[in-house]
Formats: sequence, structure tokens, C-alpha cells
Amino acid sequence: MNWEGFTRTRHDLKRPLLVVSGSKGVLACSYLDVATFTKLDEAGAIVSGVSDFDAMLKAKVVAASPEAVRLGVDVGMTGREALKLFR
Repeated sequence: MNWEGFTRTRHDLKRPLLVVSGSKGVLACSYLDVATFTKLDEAGAIVSGVSDFDAMLKAKVVAASPEAVRLGVDVGMTGREALKLFR
């Protein structure tokens, strides 16, 4: 994956908290809640069961805010597909 244009953030907790931010939206692990993205009208998608950024690319989106859906993100698509829309 070409990570150019994305900011990757990792916080080592009991399980890693992972966030990948693009100019149009955010892909995050399930430590974050899509309800907050929704409340603030932000594009956010959540993947679960991941422990590194490469796993986020393969994982299926389990939740997406309405703004992310407006950009084309669908529950069930891969994190890689969502990030292409968030670039």
C-alpha cells in the first residue's frame, strides 16, 4: 500500500489503537465508535480484530458513518477499499 497522503497513528494499549487519516476520512480500529463520527458529520469507518496497519487493509469495514457512506464506503468492503475513498 502506498501510504502517501495518510497519517498513521498507533497507541500501544492492551490491544493497539490504530487510526489511519486521509484528507477525506478516517479508518480506525474498534476502539473508536462510529457514533462520534456520525454526531460530528465526519467520514469514519471502523474495522475490528486488527493489530497492525497491514491487517487494517484486509479487514472488513464493520461500521461506517453516513458521511463515509456518502463517499462510497460500504459495510463489508475492505479497509483498503475504504482508504482509497478517504485519500
